[in-house]
Amino acid sequence: MASITLAELAEKLGAELHGDGDVIIRSISGMDKASEGQITFLSSSKYRKHLAQCQASAVMVKEADLAYCNGNVLVIKDPYLGYALTAQLLDSTPRCATDIAPSAYVSTTATLGEGVSIGHNAVIEDGVELGDHVQIGAGCFVGKNTKLGANTRLWANVSVYHNVQLGESCLVQSSTVIGSDGFGYANDNGQWVKIPQVGRVVIGDRVEIGACTTIDRGALDDTVIADGVIIDNLCQIAHNVEIGENTAIAGATVIAGSTRIGKHCIIGGACVINGHIEITDGVTITGMGMVMRPITEPGMYSSGIPLQANRDWRKTTARVMKIEDLHKRLKAVEKQLEDSK
Repeated sequence: MASITLAELAEKLGAELHGDGDVIIRSISGMDKASEGQITFLSSSKYRKHLAQCQASAVMVKEADLAYCNGNVLVIKDPYLGYALTAQLLDSTPRCATDIAPSAYVSTTATLGEGVSIGHNAVIEDGVELGDHVQIGAGCFVGKNTKLGANTRLWANVSVYHNVQLGESCLVQSSTVIGSDGFGYANDNGQWVKIPQVGRVVIGDRVEIGACTTIDRGALDDTVIADGVIIDNLCQIAHNVEIGENTAIAGATVIAGSTRIGKHCIIGGACVINGHIEITDGVTITGMGMVMRPITEPGMYSSGIPLQANRDWRKTTARVMKIEDLHKRLKAVEKQLEDSK
């Protein structure tokens, strides 16, 4: 949709319109840069002071902020959510592919639903099932007996190995690899013996996966990602990991094998999560968190040392290295005090 009237937008968002409903909205912008034909939003009252100078054709605000607005306004419970939904309505992102390119290879044993699009030089192997309106970008590889649900989209150069299952309305960004071998080896007198990884990757509906992320197939059982999960760029999901519904994982996070993460968790960027542990539902781990043990209670967890000036960091590190000695000295003092009573 290239444009929409403010009245139409209000109806679609379930917002309360104040002002001229015939105003045409063509795009969204930040409050400080918005101009005629654009809509912006105020999600925090601390930015109210900018409303007077805002040049947008309309602004989305909460009820409490309406009195501070002069022009056209949409009153909505959550302006940030309103921004997201408006962005979807005005989205101009092109399709991953249009029709089936002559240079694409599609096995004669593959099954394609209605309206499937496959880009140039993509490979669709034997036994693949593509649901209705699936889009496969240029240079993608979809391995044997893999299933992609309706309306799922793969951007260019995504590799999906054999026997993988993606649900409906998933989105996978470029250069991601799904179903590669997990890191499984046995040691025979110093020589590594590869363990074939015979499990699958099973991904639910409405899952979004960022660019250059890798999701390993299971060793014996499956790697499982539930409905509504969102995974950022450059993440590593090892074999037999299970991730619960609507969990969000930010970029560069590494999750070791056989870990189970609950529903509605939020994992910050560059976290490292140990293998063979369980994280319960409703956990938030702040950026660069190192999770070495199970988390059994919902809540927010953090670790790591924030950035310091180098001279301060050196002092902190030197003191940390002395913690064991300080602990022993403290225990000795406590014992002396106890004996003197």
